[in-house]
Amino acid sequence: MSSSLPQGRRGSTDRGTVLLVVCGLFLIALLFRSGFFAPASWQGFCAKFHQNFIEQRRYMMLVNGLKATLHMTFFATLIGLAIGLILSIIRVAHKGGARIGPLAAFANLYITVLRGTPVMVQLLIWNFTIFASARDLKTLYIAVLAFGLNSGAYVAEIFRGGIEAVDPGQMEAGRSLGLSYRVTMSRIVLPQAVKNVLPMLFNEFIALLKETSVAGYIGIDDLTRAGQNIQALTLEHSQPLVMVALIYLALVLVLSEGVRRLEARLRRSQR
Repeated sequence: MSSSLPQGRRGSTDRGTVLLVVCGLFLIALLFRSGFFAPASWQGFCAKFHQNFIEQRRYMMLVNGLKATLHMTFFATLIGLAIGLILSIIRVAHKGGARIGPLAAFANLYITVLRGTPVMVQLLIWNFTIFASARDLKTLYIAVLAFGLNSGAYVAEIFRGGIEAVDPGQMEAGRSLGLSYRVTMSRIVLPQAVKNVLPMLFNEFIALLKETSVAGYIGIDDLTRAGQNIQALTLEHSQPLVMVALIYLALVLVLSEGVRRLEARLRRSQR
């Protein structure tokens, strides 16, 4: 039996597709009117493209910048997952009656401060204040730490919501069987919570990928900084930044498609 979307959701999807098509046609019309598709414009476009990316292998600046961006994103995600999981368990355990008031207060303060201040400000504080005297430490490591600590505050809330969404009877059943709180949480509650929050964790990974674009403020040649370096060398401002934006867009689209497939698979497994 073939499954179909609910009428309201299908109508919303159709309207979104129509709106996307209309916006695309409007953009194409504007480009035609501006002469973007004229032969002379394309000749100039190709010459600038060669100057920006092919000449002196400047495209390698983008490749190296992309490597730095992915490096920061990957390791910051690992740090954020570890911190977020620990903080969420502390908050849930305290709410459940565990006598860990100081730890819970620290977790609440951590989440409030890290979520309430801009990540760029945190990055600058870590680099120019906390690690100001540690000049032998690579700024890339500082950025990974700063982004990881910031992400941990958001991941903590994601995990907390996932844990609290699990039926409380699961914990009660585990404890009634003689299992300790730690064993019940790690073997019964957490696996269900992680399954529920996986799509949100992937979305946090996508958001973190875009947030790393501010790493250039502390001198890291990430993807965004690579585009700016090409601008400085060629004195051409449009193509380098557009190329950077397209690379970010491609990465986000690939990751978003992964999230969509994951959500579809999880829905099938729950039936």
